[in-house]
Amino acid sequence: MTTPDPDGLLAEQLLRLTRRVHRIQKRHLERRDLGVTPAQSRLLRTLAHYPSPPRMADLAERLEVVPRAVTTLVDGLEAGGKVRRVPDPANRRVTRIELTDEGRATLLELRGARRSAAEEILAPLTEKERQVLGVLLDTLIDGEAAPRC
Repeated sequence: MTTPDPDGLLAEQLLRLTRRVHRIQKRHLERRDLGVTPAQSRLLRTLAHYPSPPRMADLAERLEVVPRAVTTLVDGLEAGGKVRRVPDPANRRVTRIELTDEGRATLLELRGARRSAAEEILAPLTEKERQVLGVLLDTLIDGEAAPRC
């Protein structure tokens, strides 16, 4: 007889939830016909957090992906008019990535799509359950135990 593995069950539940979140977010993006993939939307959101246009290497590090993956994402976003490559004023060998006006408008739409996807995912939970979930998720994200009440 095997012993139940509660951590294994939790791990499976987390993976299933992650896949569900991805599917729902992708569907909400497709409904808005923004012409961006979930990975591209993540790059746009990340790019918006920089005070000045970052280098591709900076984006790769922040996104925790290889630089080649960022190149592919930027190529697609640039073709769609959402970002542009600009020379670094201090070093002409360096290229920086900046949002275009269309990219900023897309970010606003993305926020709406994410909000509606989150509403769909969280719909079965009460307000109190959402608060508890938020505390638990912060604990998992930070990797530290939450302060006890």
